[in-house]
Amino acid sequence: MRLSEIKTILKKLETIAFELPNGNLVPKHFHVTEVGEVTKNFIDCGGTLRNEKVVNFQLWNADDYDHRLHPEKLLNIIELSEKVLNIGDLEIEVEYQSDTIGKFGLDFNGTNFLLTSKQTDCLAKENCGIPETKPKLKLADLSEEPCCSSDGNCC
Repeated sequence: MRLSEIKTILKKLETIAFELPNGNLVPKHFHVTEVGEVTKNFIDCGGTLRNEKVVNFQLWNADDYDHRLHPEKLLNIIELSEKVLNIGDLEIEVEYQSDTIGKFGLDFNGTNFLLTSKQTDCLAKENCGIPETKPKLKLADLSEEPCCSSDGNCC
């Protein structure tokens, strides 16, 4: 989800809820402690120079059970960060504490913001000699005839 998309959604909501990939909700008393732009400059394993930028939201659970972040407050935080930090309309990455800081993508299901799982990947498979994943076939689907038939026709 891009920054422009969350802003459009927030304008229509009365409350905010974030749902983890396992279906559990982030506690209602969460805070968004950071909104910023993160730049990652790196070289992949194939030697290609890469540059990625994302908008980063950090969610945090406090022991402050009496306050909830309302959509208009988050919208104000986003707009201030755009103005002060000159943040563009980038993809959003969300940090949330579990066993360690987890990084998630962001989606919306019409009710809740969904923290989506992210996976590592090799960005230079063709340079690393990593074969493409081959489709798995069932041996029974390969042929109607058995491999060796009674007339001596063996594979």
